[in-house]
Amino acid sequence: MKAFFLPLSLALCLTALPATAQNLSGIADVVDGDTLAIRGEQTRIRLYGVDAPEGKQTCSDAEGKRYLCGSRSADALAALIGRNGRVSCQEEDRDRYGRVVAVCYANGQDINGDLIRQGWAVEYSQYSDGRYSDEETEARQAKRGLWAGIFVKPWEWRRGERLPSELVGGTDRTTERSCAIKGNISGSNRIYHVPGSRHYGDTQINEASGERWFCSEDEAKAAGWRAPRG
Repeated sequence: MKAFFLPLSLALCLTALPATAQNLSGIADVVDGDTLAIRGEQTRIRLYGVDAPEGKQTCSDAEGKRYLCGSRSADALAALIGRNGRVSCQEEDRDRYGRVVAVCYANGQDINGDLIRQGWAVEYSQYSDGRYSDEETEARQAKRGLWAGIFVKPWEWRRGERLPSELVGGTDRTTERSCAIKGNISGSNRIYHVPGSRHYGDTQINEASGERWFCSEDEAKAAGWRAPRG
């Protein structure tokens, strides 16, 4: 029997073929406004075509008041997923951090598009195919979510752009000035600490694990955090 050898060029092409796109499903935890973690999976999921405000990013509402729009976006994503927390995601790409970039569905709805339609995220036009441009136009015209006030596009905020209200004498005015309440997670407890309280100075916030900053106690309570006992 004659041995069969593939031509070198064909063999190289075959070995370079991309892996089959993944379908991931399960109970999801919200990491931030555009990132999910499915329990039992090692890879985090970045929502395709979506860019949400960063965790410490502040925006101005219709009355000119500043608020943590990153936290508001994460809360909106959690609401779209619902109480059972189950999602199914179809991989579209991988980003430079190794995360799966996917379109995700909950309760039969495309939550990527719904989040943009509600105005709590914008289309990440640099990395999308324009599929959510109609949803963004609808949100902008209806002045929903972020569009009700003034905000800096998330990718511009990451490059250092800030609202005028965030700048004092040309220096970045961090969220700690007006959004100084620390939302800590300890086991199953979500506890907020206000400046001057007993454990405030010792509390470190890890936004990657779902902890966050709040601008008021009412905002913290509405998001499910409580004051420390005793």
